[in-house]
Amino acid sequence: MNIQKNIILAPYTTYQIGGPADYFIVVKTKDQLAEAITYARENNLVYFVLGTGANILFGDKGFRGLIIKNEAENARVEDNRLIAESGATIASLIQKTAVEELSGFEHFAGIPSTIGGALWQNLHFLSPDRAETVFIESILESALILDESNNVSVVNKGFFEFGYDTSILHSRNIAVLEATFVLTYKDKILIQKQIDENLKWRNDKQPPVENFPSCGSVFQKIEGVGAGRLIDQVGLKGFRVGGAQVSEKHANFIVNTGSAKASDVVSIINTIKEKVFKETGYVLKTEISFVGEF
Repeated sequence: MNIQKNIILAPYTTYQIGGPADYFIVVKTKDQLAEAITYARENNLVYFVLGTGANILFGDKGFRGLIIKNEAENARVEDNRLIAESGATIASLIQKTAVEELSGFEHFAGIPSTIGGALWQNLHFLSPDRAETVFIESILESALILDESNNVSVVNKGFFEFGYDTSILHSRNIAVLEATFVLTYKDKILIQKQIDENLKWRNDKQPPVENFPSCGSVFQKIEGVGAGRLIDQVGLKGFRVGGAQVSEKHANFIVNTGSAKASDVVSIINTIKEKVFKETGYVLKTEISFVGEF
């Protein structure tokens, strides 16, 4: 295995924030992923499997252990099923299935996630009519996993105990190696229309990560209220600490203006929590993962 040392993590995240990892490895297949995780466990190394680097904040002091950059992205279509390794990105799978006139993934257009990350958080987006939420669990059939004892097995959808922004992966030390999805046939023109509508919705409402690096939404949704609206209500839209700023476009996004540190982001998060609770009584909870040393 080609394990590197002291690799800066910022370039591997959508936030462009993060200190050095003691050890770092890139895996290209599901077998390499299983091998790297098994190696870390057998050598008592703390490890973290990294996908697109969205929805997480790495600490300024880095990570004391092994970062496994998951680029196991092999995917194939068999009839109306898609079988994809856990490092495959949602963006690549949208294109792959749209060509085959298979519907299901287009609902998640514009979300920077891998399959592993999608199952970790039960990836979701508003339905086409904006009346309900579409979850990745709705198209999942089964998955190939590596359990805590380094055994590989196939599990069905129910195994994951999906919830809103959560799954069994939060409470058990399990890695997804590959997943199988059942899709439905649909005219590719209609699939592309949905992709375009979702991308437009995102561009209209959210700061583009290419110009304003972020981790996505910072706080969990409060049904009927909206975390962003609460943050705006208490006057924190545009609030800045160091190189981090509450987005002027959507207050539930804290963006990196170019020189943000993890400590800047954490400071803003704490200020938001305190002020929103003090002025509205609502308790905001973060939906992002904090990884490493801060």
